[in-house]
Amino acid sequence: MGERLQKYLARAGVASRRKAEELIRSGRVTVNGRVARLGERVPEGAEVRVDGKPVRPPDERVVLVLHKPRGYTTTKRDPHAERTVYELVPDLPGLVAVGRLDRDSEGLLLFTNWGELAHRLTHPRYRVERVYRVTSRRGTPPIHLLKRLERGVVEGGERLSAKKARPAPHGAVLTLTEGKKREVRRMMRAIGYPVERLLRVKYGPVRLGGLAPGRWRRLSEEEVAKLARAVGLFEEE
Repeated sequence: MGERLQKYLARAGVASRRKAEELIRSGRVTVNGRVARLGERVPEGAEVRVDGKPVRPPDERVVLVLHKPRGYTTTKRDPHAERTVYELVPDLPGLVAVGRLDRDSEGLLLFTNWGELAHRLTHPRYRVERVYRVTSRRGTPPIHLLKRLERGVVEGGERLSAKKARPAPHGAVLTLTEGKKREVRRMMRAIGYPVERLLRVKYGPVRLGGLAPGRWRRLSEEEVAKLARAVGLFEEE
């Protein structure tokens, strides 16, 4: 019978399902040479094109976890970047980084060729937890300042908050769910404890564990399923 077209496009990494629906409505998608209709199913072996270019989901869903070292940029093409994280992982079709870590940040970075999973893991609606181990030259912030981070601070005209903030040696451990740009560094600066080192140790149910800097591993099918269920996938399969 085939899967619905918007899901097919999301698996192909073209766009999230919502964006895929917009592409279909605007007449930019064809199935076997005719303009596609929203909600139709893609027969096995059908030729699907977006703006005239053929698209096809990967043969299998791949999710990798990398221990990103300091000094690498989370981008594929940046003429100003000396080193990018894509130099550290296999060159697989459709593989993209899930979210970002800035050049000076370290730790857990996910990669996948499953477009809808990548979209949901980064969308604020799904409130996926990211856990960061922060070190500051000023040491460990007092409890009242960490509680302030949980209540929310305003930095650069934007309200930022941590779901959890607890003390740790020479710094803190913060749990966030939104993934705003340089959020951890901005929050710590707002309470007077600028970040010296920033390490992401957990993303959703996936932990960094003992993975060495610069090394990657592929998630098992069980780990991928757990990650997908955390953002409501598989229930919709």
